[in-house]
Amino acid sequence: MLFRRIAWLIAWLIAMLFCLHASASDLPTLANRLPRPLPVLDVGYYEFPPYTYTAPDGSTRGSGADLVRRILLKAGYRANFRSLPSARLYLGLQDGSVQLWAGAPGKPELVGSTLECERTLGHVDLNLYRLPSHAAPRLPQGLTGSRIILISGYSYWKPITDLLDDPHLKLELHRTSTHVAALQMLERDRGDYLIDYQAPVEQARRELNMAPLAFDTLYSVPTKLIVSRHAPDAERLREQLDHAYDELQAAGYEMQLP
Repeated sequence: MLFRRIAWLIAWLIAMLFCLHASASDLPTLANRLPRPLPVLDVGYYEFPPYTYTAPDGSTRGSGADLVRRILLKAGYRANFRSLPSARLYLGLQDGSVQLWAGAPGKPELVGSTLECERTLGHVDLNLYRLPSHAAPRLPQGLTGSRIILISGYSYWKPITDLLDDPHLKLELHRTSTHVAALQMLERDRGDYLIDYQAPVEQARRELNMAPLAFDTLYSVPTKLIVSRHAPDAERLREQLDHAYDELQAAGYEMQLP
């Protein structure tokens, strides 16, 4: 009698387990109910504080990085930021290892390999800096024989590269890796002029507690999102990013870099 009861109980348990398995197979698993991770875009940048820069903890910070993250999230993507020198950044856009960059449109080396978004994120001024005790030069002849300080890893538009390469001006070029070092070189008379972008120069100047510099603006550079043609469905991605920008702006978000 006891054996029969035990056998019946085992048979009942097996039947219940079978029913539970059958009903569970018709229900979504926990993994299926969780939100699917957003697709990732590799976003290249070069060090450009305070807009986009690498913090001491290795994270990517700055108002530009925050703006790119916001647009990508609205468009349904997340950013994998990669800090690169300009030459490697351009190569990455050309071969698709970098899918997105927030930078200057109209780069001749990128025309055939990238698509430019329509919306402008802001403008950045490129200036010719000098100590206040120096008079403003008449460009370009007034630079003849001058010592020009530049930032390594930065690229400039063709009129500036043509000026720097002009053999008649006999310029002496000095490169340094940081904006702080560039300002120190200028302050210590290790160069006559500095060609650099206004936003990072102002941040570096405040760090050094340095008096304001005299400068002449060489040109104002627009900033746009630039998509590699090798990114998956690049044309659609560009449209998504512009649409996300418009939606965020309509919702009241500040969409211009300070």
